[in-house]
Parts: sequence; C-alpha cells; structure tokens
Amino acid sequence: MAVGLATGSAFAAGAGPAAASSHREAPLTASDPKIDNTDLYAFVSPDKTDTVTVIANWIPFEEPNGGPNFYPFQDGAHYDINIDNDGDAVADLTYRWTFTTHDSRGTNTFLYANGPVTSLDDENLLFKQTYTLQKIVDGDDANATTIASGQAAPSDIGEATMPDYRKLRDSSFQTVTGGGQTFAGQADDPFFLDLRVFDLLYGGNLKEVGTDTLAGYNVNSIALQIPKSELAIGQDATKNPVVGIWSSTEKQTLTLTPGKADPTGDYVQVSRLGNPLVNEVVVPTGLKDAFNSIPPATDHTVSAVVDKVLDPELPQLIQSIYKVKAPAAPRNDLVEIYLTGIAKKAPTLDSSTAPIQADLNSQVLNQDADATHFVPSEMLRLNMGVAPTKKPNRLGVIGGDLQGFPNGRRLADDVLDISLQAVEGAAQSGKIVSALKAGDKVNANEKRFGSIFPYLRPPNTSMNVSGKAKAAALQPASALTLPNIPSGPSAAAGSESSSGPWFGGGAGAVIAGGLLLAGAGVLTLTRTRRFRLRPSAQPA
Repeated sequence: MAVGLATGSAFAAGAGPAAASSHREAPLTASDPKIDNTDLYAFVSPDKTDTVTVIANWIPFEEPNGGPNFYPFQDGAHYDINIDNDGDAVADLTYRWTFTTHDSRGTNTFLYANGPVTSLDDENLLFKQTYTLQKIVDGDDANATTIASGQAAPSDIGEATMPDYRKLRDSSFQTVTGGGQTFAGQADDPFFLDLRVFDLLYGGNLKEVGTDTLAGYNVNSIALQIPKSELAIGQDATKNPVVGIWSSTEKQTLTLTPGKADPTGDYVQVSRLGNPLVNEVVVPTGLKDAFNSIPPATDHTVSAVVDKVLDPELPQLIQSIYKVKAPAAPRNDLVEIYLTGIAKKAPTLDSSTAPIQADLNSQVLNQDADATHFVPSEMLRLNMGVAPTKKPNRLGVIGGDLQGFPNGRRLADDVLDISLQAVEGAAQSGKIVSALKAGDKVNANEKRFGSIFPYLRPPNTSMNVSGKAKAAALQPASALTLPNIPSGPSAAAGSESSSGPWFGGGAGAVIAGGLLLAGAGVLTLTRTRRFRLRPSAQPA
C-alpha cells in the first residue's frame, strides 16, 4: 500500500468517515478505540540532543470527566513502536509495552479513587495499570528483553481527587536499560486542526476555518526517549543517521461470556500508523482495515492504493472547488516524501529518477545499509543527524526548517498545512502555493508544549476551552529559504560546525548543500547555529 502521501492533508480524498490524523480512521478501529493509534511523533530531543524522543498516541476523543471507568490501555494488548534502520521495511527493533490492570473496586464502590491521591501507590487509588517494556530485535519475540517496568499514570479525574496531577504524572517516568526513559499515561491531545473540512472542504469557500476542534480532548500516550546509538545500524548514528518508524497495536480475539471478555488465540495486528493523515485520506474505505493489518513491506504491492498515490484524488477535488490547478500525475514527489524518504537516489515505483534531488531522510543514505534490499513503504522517517532548530518553523521542511515534518514529526509541526502544500506541488516548484497558504488557520495547539520530556501537556479536566489557536499565523515566504546543516559527528549532537556536505564522500555526511527541492532553482542558504533548550519547568 504505497500509502503516504500527499493526501496527507485533512481533506478527504475518498469516501468514508475520517476524523483527525488517525482518529477513528477505519471501521474496526472506530469500534475499538483502545487499540486505535491516533498520532506518531519522532524528533531529536531538543534538551538532550544525543537522544531521540518517539511519542505514540492511542484512544481518540477522550472527553475529560469520562467516569467512572475513564480511559485505561487494553489489558494484554501489544502497544509497539517499530524501527527500520536499513530500509527493508521490516522492523529491526520493536519496543513493546504490555499493560496489566489492578482493580480493587470489586463490589464495594463505583469510584476510580475514594479519596485524594498523592502518589501512585496511594491506597485511595483503586484502579491502577502496570506495564512491562520489552525490546525485540529482528522480530524474535521469543528472546525479547525487558528493559523497563512501571506504573502508568492514571487518568486525571480532577483537582479534588488528584490535587497535584503533574507531580503524580512525573513520578511515573521510568529509566530504560541502555539509557533513556519512558512514560505511559493520559495527556492533552497534541494534534491541532479544524475538522470542518468534511463540509465541502471547509464550507466550499474556506469560511469554516480557524477553530481547533480537537482542543480540550485527551489521548493515551506512550513516550520513549532513547539514545540515537540504540536505534542506528551498528549503533553508529553518525554513519547511519536515518531510521523509519511506525507504531502498531496487536491484540487477541476476545471470547465473551456474561460479564467477562477473555483473550484467546494468537496476537493479530489491528492498527498501524506512520505518517499522519494517510489511512483517512488515501486508502479507500474498503481497504482501511486491511491496511491497518499489514506490515509496511506489503505496501508497494497493493495496486489499488498505489494508483491513489501516483494520481491522488485530493488535488482534483481542490481544483473542482477552489479552482487551484492540480499538479500533473504521476506524483513521484509524493512517493518520495512518504514511501521512500527524500534522497537523490531514492527508488521510485516506476524506475524513474527521484524528482526531489536532495538528500534528507531515506535509509538509502545510511552507509551500512544495502540499497539493493530497499523496499518502498509507508513510515515516518527521521534523520537523527539534523540538529534541533533554534526557532522551529511550523511548516517544517517546506518552511526552510529541515528538522520538521516530513523529516520526523515534532509536536508543533502543522502537518495539515504542510501536507496540503505537498499535495499541491510545493516540493516540485520550491514555492508555497499562495492560494492555499493560510490552510485551516489553526497554526498551533491551544496550549504550549513542555520543554522537557515527555513534552506533552497534562490531560484536560474540562472542555472549557476556546478551541481557537493561540499562536499567530506564521506567514511562509513565497520562495523557500533552506538552512545549510553543519557536518561531522558534532552536528548530530547539535553543536556548531563549519558547513559542508553530509552525504558526499565523508562518513557522517547527510545533506548535500542543503535540501534543494526539484525545480526550486538556486535557493538562499543560511547557517544553522547551535541550540539547547534549558530544562525549565513545563507549563502548568
């Protein structure tokens, strides 16, 4: 299922209900929210630049005060974060969280907690979940290694029951064997957009924009901060800085008896997520559940979806409503962005030359990867050698910020507006499509993100939010101005260095002369300087 694509915009590319990013995107996940992946983020940690942070979210549209049971993870399900570092579309590493419920309410009470909860082991907390985190190498489940165990942060009931939820949440962080830390629990949904897209693309005249319709909702999050060396081929993130990442969920069949649901049989993959807004707006409704069940290595073999990638419906829909001319097919630029990663020698589905002639985030750039075994597949790809930017641009790469989406995904990346520009050909022309540069006018989450792990906002306890994006719009330039990235091992750690080629002749090279998008002409190159966030207190 060559899927990624461009239609990664929130505009509906075909029939079938879709919500935000990957919220309730397929019939089966819509009826089973505990296993529904909603969003995936991966970025070089801004305050610990020798690490990568991966955040995967589940359970969409959690309303605050959803008692009495609130929002636990699925008991016994496999919540996985998968890493492919050599480009064969098979997981070289899998990090697996498995949860166990401890419910002491019995027949005594309906309460989640029967008094103020001041610690995770407080006897007033009647419902708890513990987890184990395992590391699986090359799919060998039988030899999985436990690298962390702990207790998930509970759902936030409110101030009377949990007077200091931030302290309660932070006490749940666990150290990971080999370096790093992990968190599991509830959080404010970090994704932001206006979902009124389904009313003839924002009302047919863009009058229905500007409201963050996810404001006030929560999700269940799993966060992992891990050293770059743990993810790279041969543990060498200088020679092999690019990784592909996707999250997935596996569960067993449930045998139902009165008052009970017992898991039985083999584990089956039921949900999957790499790039945002893929399954909703690219995959036809009849294939959505199938896409959730297959591994990335199968993607390029599903012709019904490959055709939608090479000639997507969304640009035609925009053309018919907003009279913006659709780029000509076949859209190999979208294949490169979503299915192969961006590289001069990235393979295409029709054996043509990669249209975006730049080296950014394809595994073919790893010096120890065998390019002959590369398989086009939908996953989020991150170049760990691109240091965090001092002033991140919400439009990521098309805004001149090489650390943003589609090179990984940061919490503040405006993936709807980025994807809209991509589907309308910004990567081909090297210019922002001015007719649609305002996007949905939701440019930021309604509350700012934290500056230290896990960077997520604590969960909302009230729906009393305006829904309006707080940040002012960042107006993109009419032409792209892209930074020149420092070279050498120090660049991966975020330090200043002289400019030079990344993937030219030398080891540790990554981006040759900056990202020169096809057709962009000569672009202005600027210096990216060293930056490190202070580990200041997170927002209240």
